[in-house]
Amino acid sequence: MKTKKLLLTTTLTVSLLFFSIASVKAHCEIPCGIYGDSLRISLLYEHIETIEKSMNKLNELSAAEDEDYHMIVRWVINKEEHAKELQYIVSQYFLHQRIVIKDIADTEAYNKYIEQLTLMHKLLVYAMKSKQTTDLMYIEKMRDTLHSFEHAYFDE
Repeated sequence: MKTKKLLLTTTLTVSLLFFSIASVKAHCEIPCGIYGDSLRISLLYEHIETIEKSMNKLNELSAAEDEDYHMIVRWVINKEEHAKELQYIVSQYFLHQRIVIKDIADTEAYNKYIEQLTLMHKLLVYAMKSKQTTDLMYIEKMRDTLHSFEHAYFDE
């Protein structure tokens, strides 16, 4: 039993290190003027759904009488990668390029800016929490936060 757990831990650690080193490409920071805001929102929802499926599979596999460590490791890696991609889109696309800094003197614009920053920060933290656990509470928090951001961002 200890050998299986050691093998699982080693495999997981090596896999996570490998995926952490892999490079990710930015949309661009030229700026090119080509933005797909709605597409990015859709991608964020898709990442949340994939994280949720991964959590459900991990919970199912972990509860099985005969644990399949290979599949558990694969689902953990999948969950981690999608959470990381979500964080990347939020940070690189929205925070770096699309949410524009506002002057505090323009109270209305500044308040909207703070609301968007707050929602994106929450989404980043909930994605981090989803890496640490299989608690589906973070899925709902991510969905609710993204939904609120979508309305705040598109002025709905």
